[in-house]
Amino acid sequence: MKDQKKRSDCPVSYSLEAFGDKWSLLIVRDLMMKKKCTYGEFIKSDEKIATNILAARLLSLEENGIIQKLEHPESKAKVLYQLTQKGIDLVPIIVEINLWAEKYTEIPEVRKGILAAMNTDKEAFIKNAINELKIS
Repeated sequence: MKDQKKRSDCPVSYSLEAFGDKWSLLIVRDLMMKKKCTYGEFIKSDEKIATNILAARLLSLEENGIIQKLEHPESKAKVLYQLTQKGIDLVPIIVEINLWAEKYTEIPEVRKGILAAMNTDKEAFIKNAINELKIS
């Protein structure tokens, strides 16, 4: 992780510095849930992140040890992004954020299936998601 001045020794503050901006958790979500892993796939996300912001957030997530870059097997011009173990450890947080949002917002029909799976057996959902993301 790059040296950066910490605002405080508070764990919440540290977490926000690592992944708490407006875009970083959406990139983590895309890696976890949508299995997106290239710059071009992130650009196509529903939230329409600007290219300069995406590049900055990918670099920040990499510097914070949450993601890593890998060579693309089909193209020297592309890279793959993958969650590190530190990034995979965010799965329970992403699940809880989803469940919190379900409680307080209108959820589109297309998202209700995954929320039902989370609600049915949250621990099994988390375990399965982590196993799917395990680094080989």
